[in-house]
Amino acid sequence: MTNMADSNIRPDPDPEMAAIADYLCDYEISSEEAYETARLCLLDSLGCAMLSLRFPECARLLGPLVPGSVVPLGVRVPGTAFELDPVKAAFDIGILIRWLDFNDTWLAAEWGHPSDNLGGILAAADFISRRNRAEGKGPLVMREVLTAMIKAYEIQGVMALENSFNRVGLDHVVLVKLATAAVVTRMLGGGKEQIIDAVSQVWVDGQSLRSYRHAPNTGSRKAWAAGDATSRGVRLALLTMAGESGYPSALTAASWGFYQVCFRGERFRFQRPYGAYVMENILFKIAFPAEFHAQTAVECAIMLHGKVKGRLDDIERVFITTHQSAIRIISKSGPLYNPADRDHCIQYMVAIGLIFGELTADHYSDAVAGDPRIDRLRERMEVVEEPRYSSDYLRPDKRSIANAVEIIFKDGGSSGKTEVEFPLGHRRRRGEGIPLLLRKCESNLAGRLSAAQVEKVMTLCLDRQRLEALAVEEFMAMLIVA
Repeated sequence: MTNMADSNIRPDPDPEMAAIADYLCDYEISSEEAYETARLCLLDSLGCAMLSLRFPECARLLGPLVPGSVVPLGVRVPGTAFELDPVKAAFDIGILIRWLDFNDTWLAAEWGHPSDNLGGILAAADFISRRNRAEGKGPLVMREVLTAMIKAYEIQGVMALENSFNRVGLDHVVLVKLATAAVVTRMLGGGKEQIIDAVSQVWVDGQSLRSYRHAPNTGSRKAWAAGDATSRGVRLALLTMAGESGYPSALTAASWGFYQVCFRGERFRFQRPYGAYVMENILFKIAFPAEFHAQTAVECAIMLHGKVKGRLDDIERVFITTHQSAIRIISKSGPLYNPADRDHCIQYMVAIGLIFGELTADHYSDAVAGDPRIDRLRERMEVVEEPRYSSDYLRPDKRSIANAVEIIFKDGGSSGKTEVEFPLGHRRRRGEGIPLLLRKCESNLAGRLSAAQVEKVMTLCLDRQRLEALAVEEFMAMLIVA
């Protein structure tokens, strides 16, 4: 007789989950470059958050779930007067950082934005630090925030190097949820067992589909999906620290594990161990609030603006030569229904660069999109893949995000091919990019904070020693707007 009973012997935790716990508990960050870069990422993310508050579509999502409710010693939301529970605060901070697609980026087999984890990290840090103060304990300091950032970036980014969630229809924000849950559990005092439990909860959770990022359904959820993911990570961390148990074979369980149900039966692959590689190589969005695969295309278009601004009606064809990932994500024809649709359309962004010689968040508005010159140019565009660009995009020693643009005129003349391999925020262009990044941060902060606040925040963040020693709740208090 065949035994039809499943074995109920609990296995050891999946090694992929254990590796994250080992990294968080045992690995000491020694990279000065990682800490230097982390403070720039923090400053840039806060600037992005302040800029997002200009947009009512974003601001309306902020605040307590129950209007008027008050949370004693709640988490402060930068640029506002809100003090919220840590889960809702993580959502709010997360969507502010992410709303305009202007925060830092990581590109590999999977794409994403590691600074999305700052929603959960800052919320948890302010929550822990204020609670400690109230209990007569020492506060958290900003050095611990920077360390948490480096490790969250690393977890998300290393997972993304070889593992494509988009190819199975899942959105990259699953990795935000993963990194936030793991790092926040550690920040709350969790050890290896609790971190594994929290990570297992991520894998048994439902994961977001990418429908809201792609034609024909592109919509504003893509602007708050990361805030949702980082807040869920905080929630799972809090549940775990309250004693909720985990699931040791959440990935590998036959029939019911993540690999079998959601990943076509394949296991994750890893190019390198966890360290500080991702923070050291992070991509800053300096010049344009645009999906990162189009950054160099927009730069090309702006370089060509002087040649075409008086000859738009003379253009016969616009050739955009790009890499495979850009074609998969942001090449689209037909109507564009909203700002989210437009900032995920390489043809739209190139048209804006050619016509206006710049690209700002306001160029995605309905008012600008109504300019008939934009769609006339889009109709003349052809997007083609350059295999070398696709190959260099994945090379660990290069990691280019190349695009080229060429204009063919009706008289047979050509602009010549304008090519940019590395965007302004790439590690290879840091010397050129950092002064412009600081200018971007200062300008964005000034859109919401007083001149005195901006000077105080900028001065502090440029002095790493002072920043690292500052208590988290004092730092967050600097960002309040009454």
